[in-house]
Amino acid sequence: MTGIRGDGSRGARLLLVLAMTTVLAGCSLASPAPLGAPPAATPTPTPTAACPQIEGVDLPPDCAPYDPDKAMAENDRYRDRMDLPDEIRDAAEDAAVSVRTALETMRTAGDVSVDAVEDAISGTGLAGIQTQGDARSVAFGVAAPEGGCIFGEVSAEQLTVEVGGYIMDGGCLPAEGH
Repeated sequence: MTGIRGDGSRGARLLLVLAMTTVLAGCSLASPAPLGAPPAATPTPTPTAACPQIEGVDLPPDCAPYDPDKAMAENDRYRDRMDLPDEIRDAAEDAAVSVRTALETMRTAGDVSVDAVEDAISGTGLAGIQTQGDARSVAFGVAAPEGGCIFGEVSAEQLTVEVGGYIMDGGCLPAEGH
């Protein structure tokens, strides 16, 4: 019986040696670089911070350069108005005449307030009025009948009414802090 067990054990050991040889051979497939070959390329640093470009100053390699003036201008793009086609502009100009008349009547009566501005514009048949301000001055914006905006500002001293496209972030009046 000893002979049978010994034969099976040798077969198992041989199988184990062959498996380990195969595994270890797979690990050593990468050959070293030949002598005199240039070193492998080193990775370039990935920027980890945004740094303003300043004339005459070299930035560290971990900085992604940016133009601060251009970035500030882009930051305010939400206030820009979209273009308005001529036919839509003409219709908005017609409606603006009514808005101007209603607001001028309100202003000369000495009743400048957010509520008074909203009431005066509502009286022209326009809806979706946006306002900001107080009794000193009220900024307003309202969608024109065929698109675009009628916007401006009214105070006890003056009235401005303009026509233009929607602002880039939507609506007719920029968010407060303009």
